Amino acid sequence: MMFLIYKGRDEILLSKLILDPTHSILKQSYDSRLRLDTRRPHNGDGFGVGYYTPPSLGAEPCIFTSTIPAWNCINLERLASKTTSSLIFAHVRATTEGALSDSNCHPFRHNTLMWMHNGNIGSWKYIKRRLADSLNDRWFLGVQGGTDSEWAFALFLDSMERMGYDPSTEPSGNGGFGHAVIRKAMLKTIERINRFIKDIPDHFKDTPDYDTRSLLNFAVTDGHSVVATRYVSSKTDEAASLYFSSGTNWKQHGPPGNYKMERRDKGADIVLVASEPLTFERDNWVTVPTNSILTIHKQTVMVHPIIDEYYNHSPSYSRSSGFAVSKGLVSNGPGATISAPAATATAPPSATIVPPATTSLTPSSTSNTSTPSPGSLRSETVGEHLLGGADLGKLDDHIRDVTLAA
Repeated sequence: MMFLIYKGRDEILLSKLILDPTHSILKQSYDSRLRLDTRRPHNGDGFGVGYYTPPSLGAEPCIFTSTIPAWNCINLERLASKTTSSLIFAHVRATTEGALSDSNCHPFRHNTLMWMHNGNIGSWKYIKRRLADSLNDRWFLGVQGGTDSEWAFALFLDSMERMGYDPSTEPSGNGGFGHAVIRKAMLKTIERINRFIKDIPDHFKDTPDYDTRSLLNFAVTDGHSVVATRYVSSKTDEAASLYFSSGTNWKQHGPPGNYKMERRDKGADIVLVASEPLTFERDNWVTVPTNSILTIHKQTVMVHPIIDEYYNHSPSYSRSSGFAVSKGLVSNGPGATISAPAATATAPPSATIVPPATTSLTPSSTSNTSTPSPGSLRSETVGEHLLGGADLGKLDDHIRDVTLAA
């Protein structure tokens, strides 16, 4: 599985993201360069595209899903070549839970909210009943498919309601529910999943398929703000890959399919978030750190660390990619890595790295973004593949005036 997010000041033709780039998400569905699971080398178990339309057509997103492999769907090509939007979710699926059906294809929707997931919930069959029992009836009854991903969305909606926000209503004003509310509900969702797993009865722990580790790369939007996570419930394992790119123009250069993110100033007219980069331009992509939550609000990218028992504050701490490799989700691609442990990088308005004290799985700690303090930007090695390298100047102005910590 893998997903793609586009959020821009202006609308973009879906084909410029989904079809045309040399390594578009459609091509990734059959030729993923980072998918290492040889048992299931393709993401061919269906796909989905969700996008927001002009307000005159309503606030809810339009979603198109199909169980046909993305590379073999002529209707996707017809739709993408004639549809524009300023906020787009796209997802290609490799089944982990649930049958092959339209109801199990991402993204999922409730009213104005849209949701995707890349990964899996650990020991899912041992927590599913207790998770379902914890939900308000309307969220329980709203689940149409059989995936752990859709049940996680129901848990997110239930968490929002418990916080005092009704996901079924449209918030007053033009800002949606607000990025702080969505981020807090996302953190609460992860916290509740971890708690369900910890409460699995002891007699299940000797079964061969018992594995409490979850890969929770979630993405959610209300049509205004976007929140995405890169998370693994393990102290020693690496999370599934996640990258972002921001700039002023997403444009084709040279031969067909050769797209590049242009950056003419410090603004971020376009933000892309992807499980796997759409280009092989090292300068275009920044790796989201493991166990972090990324927020896009008014074209500003904010990255908070998720502080819980699985977070490590040491910037030199390394994790094993073995678990992610076993799921076909490991990151071995291009991109520099931003780090926000004890120290942070000084960044322009389009990319803010927030100190770790501001985000945890404790609701009282999920406050709004504060101004980052000067710190360090580091590269990170995953396996034998260097992410970032020593030449930090090639970040193409993603992060300026880098101050190295003493």
